[in-house]
Amino acid sequence: MQEVVGTPQTPGMSDGRRSRWTEHRRARKEELVAAGVEAVRLAGPDFAVEDVARAAGVSKTVIYRYFSEKEELVDAVVEQVATAVLLPRLLGELAIEREDDLQRLRSVIAAFVQFVEDEPALYAFAYAHAGRSGRADAVAGTELAVAEALAGLMRDRLAEAGRPTEGAATWAYGVVGMVQLSAHWWSGARTVPAAQLVDQLTALAWGGLSTLLPYGGPR
Repeated sequence: MQEVVGTPQTPGMSDGRRSRWTEHRRARKEELVAAGVEAVRLAGPDFAVEDVARAAGVSKTVIYRYFSEKEELVDAVVEQVATAVLLPRLLGELAIEREDDLQRLRSVIAAFVQFVEDEPALYAFAYAHAGRSGRADAVAGTELAVAEALAGLMRDRLAEAGRPTEGAATWAYGVVGMVQLSAHWWSGARTVPAAQLVDQLTALAWGGLSTLLPYGGPR
């Protein structure tokens, strides 16, 4: 079946028809972005447009009907990896009630390390394109979202104990930055198994936080 392209410009076209057309393009673009994620998994961080077309079962021409250039496609795939693959893992772990704060901290660190371990191509791709000049940084946005969520939990702990809360953001961003940079180094060095890395990062982070936050033990 030949793919319909372009935006209908028929005068007097009904709002319903225009809405259906818009929804078709949105859904088709999402399918191509999903194919881009699979192309990264199969071909590696330096995937070609041909790899995406192969994963989607279409021609390169179809890809360029929805993305004006490869960089636009890359941006969309980075956004998908950051917000639909990585972020739900981390925020999901933060949202789960744990026996104590140490277990919650460990679960979030483990989720990030597990992502690096399970999805090496997606991780390398996302961080290779982080902070590109003139481009939105979806990876930085993910780190910010996790740090702010962690800071919110810390503020709650401090407020419950009647303590000042202004240090929460500093500590949260410090933990996220420490874990991210250490895991990034480890992704190439692989000096210890993933489980041991989680133990080491948890011990370092908890060593500081346990002296700063109230109610750190089992509740």
